[in-house]
Amino acid sequence: MCGVVGIVGHERVNQQIYDALTVVQHRGQDAAGIMTCDGRKVFLRKDSGLVRDVFRARHMLQLQGNMGLGHVRYPTAGSDNRSEAQPFYVNSPFGVALGHNGNLINAQTLSKELFLDDLRQLNTGSDSEVLLNIFAHELKESVGSSRRALDSQDVFRAVGRLHERCRGAYAVVAMIVGYGLVAFRDPCGIRPLVMGERREDSRTSVMITSESVALDVLGYRLVGDIAPGEAVFVRTDGSIERQICASRTSLTPCLFEYVYLARPDSIIDQVAVYKSRLRMGEKLGAQLQESWPDHDIDVVIPIPDTSRTSALQLANSLGLKYREGFIKNRYIGRTFIMPGQAERKKSVRQKLNAIDLEFRGKNVLLVDDSIVRGTTSQQIIEMARDAGAHKVYFASAAPPVRYANVYGIDMPAPDELVANGRSEDEIRAFIGADRLIYQKLEDLIASVHEGNPQINRVDASCFNGEYVTGDVTDEFLQGVAGERGDAAKQADSGSLDIAELSVYH
Repeated sequence: MCGVVGIVGHERVNQQIYDALTVVQHRGQDAAGIMTCDGRKVFLRKDSGLVRDVFRARHMLQLQGNMGLGHVRYPTAGSDNRSEAQPFYVNSPFGVALGHNGNLINAQTLSKELFLDDLRQLNTGSDSEVLLNIFAHELKESVGSSRRALDSQDVFRAVGRLHERCRGAYAVVAMIVGYGLVAFRDPCGIRPLVMGERREDSRTSVMITSESVALDVLGYRLVGDIAPGEAVFVRTDGSIERQICASRTSLTPCLFEYVYLARPDSIIDQVAVYKSRLRMGEKLGAQLQESWPDHDIDVVIPIPDTSRTSALQLANSLGLKYREGFIKNRYIGRTFIMPGQAERKKSVRQKLNAIDLEFRGKNVLLVDDSIVRGTTSQQIIEMARDAGAHKVYFASAAPPVRYANVYGIDMPAPDELVANGRSEDEIRAFIGADRLIYQKLEDLIASVHEGNPQINRVDASCFNGEYVTGDVTDEFLQGVAGERGDAAKQADSGSLDIAELSVYH
């Protein structure tokens, strides 16, 4: 996952973009970039690291202009952190920059087409650079050889042709020098993208970003989600034009956004993430009560941070005590896509510390948002036992993660997922729990659907192996598995130590 933001304002937007990126920092801690435009020139700063580390005062002073976009990325298999930081930029036509959240599943084919047919050369292995060049090529084709000014239909035709060529998940913010911002979302709406407005002295500024929480923090009013297959063209004067550019669309958001990726104070596709997680906890509690009415649980303890909401509602529904049993080190991030098992194992112990008095002599139910590799769960259960827990039960607010995600979440290779090829009892034994409770997939879907009844289908591919774009082949999945295995990530990381990698999911 990544985080994107674009702003058209009436004063310098560099600080606003910086502030917005810090709010969506949880979506990518590996690299950050900002590009601004003063109408004629573009100004770029991007590098590896957190937003606060990439941008210094001297960089901010150089980022001039009333329009710009920013991006935070997390590392994917095979990527070089520095060269693939976004935004990407090409100078024809007009000058186009782009930031992207998601993943193209036909990027390799498109790369060949760009070189052989469109006569465009790529400098990285990033599918975001592929997207940029596809958009730039189609924009040039749409405008043709005329010297007239760009109009909205040129933009919408280009996005429509892009939809015909590109397969996968993409939420995009692009900047066209001298004209404005363009934002668009794939026809399935897998990754989120929202728009907001802020009026100052009768003038309107427009922001487009991955999560609504960034709008809240910067004082923008949420206008709504960019629809699947829709393109939004925001001119430099703040005027907005919108059009559905794909022939077939369906709203099928990624379930994992609600389980884990998004901040709880965000609203995605009209669903409040916080409320969806409350419903997850309520349904999980009902399932536990039905399957284990004579349980002997003394206390419910969340594994911070994303499971807190579900754990609290689960405890309330069962009439159990809710306690904070782990203290989190705020300077260690997420762990599930770290490049090697040794680093992940080291990180978990540095990340969490148990409060002994909440565990000693008790039967404890630990609640997490999901179980991916199982190694983190295994170590946390060991920590609970070391703190004196009598019995340790474990509940997951999500179903078993058994399959690869190909739409922008760099999950492990399937054979490294603890649920792949194992029964629930075998998973319980692997992580060392006395009992294991998984959320049912239908309950998880209902938790999201209740927030927006128009969501009739979701991307639950990592749980059920069904890919909503309908064109994910076994050959492609085998390639993904080869890229995402720990051996491949160790080879890519070379001699980098854990501090240099700077992001742990």
